[in-house]
Amino acid sequence: MADQTEQPRQLPLDLGHGTGYSRDELVVSATNEQAAALVDRWPDWPSAVVVLAGPPGSGKTHLASIWQARAGALRVDARRIGDCIANLGARPALIDDVDAGPVDEHGLFHLINAVRGAGSHLLLTARRFPSAWGVRLPDLASRLKAAATVEIHEPDDLLLAGVITKLFADRQVQVEPHVVQYLVRRIERSLATAMRVVERLDRTALERKTPITRALASETISAMDEGQGEFDM
Repeated sequence: MADQTEQPRQLPLDLGHGTGYSRDELVVSATNEQAAALVDRWPDWPSAVVVLAGPPGSGKTHLASIWQARAGALRVDARRIGDCIANLGARPALIDDVDAGPVDEHGLFHLINAVRGAGSHLLLTARRFPSAWGVRLPDLASRLKAAATVEIHEPDDLLLAGVITKLFADRQVQVEPHVVQYLVRRIERSLATAMRVVERLDRTALERKTPITRALASETISAMDEGQGEFDM
């Protein structure tokens, strides 16, 4: 028979901790400093078209969002590029994850021409360099060769530790540095994974009313590795 005095398990409320994409929230290290510097010095860019290339979770969307806010750029749907050109005017444009699917070659070609003609800028983020996009349209391939491409690498220890620390701080959670370093050594090297782990740890600690310790971090990562702790972001 259950103990009648046992307190019900407290379930934490989802307070909607959103992903912050401001410049102040950007953690810079050797892996992304070149890309961050390029965003910071806009509109003094070396080319009308700039490509930020890097693996998933490397922070491309964060950098692109910083630039979009700074430049007042129009975010363009990679699948419907042609729809925006007539109303673009002199505004800069942004396409995030342009190579996530088949590239709209004719749409992208005309968008690049429109941006260049207006003396404006186009920022593209992609997982691969333009030479790996399989572009067949010769004129577009020529335009992309003239673009400035900046590579963003997978997060190094400094960047990953800084991001994890900041994600906890955004939730007003204090975590000992040795726990952060343990997470850096154990998790997949991506910012997306860091966000998932911090989310899971925060929810578990709230639910159990315990601090986030190395033991809890180990338990949580093991559960996620086994597919027991996945959840929607």
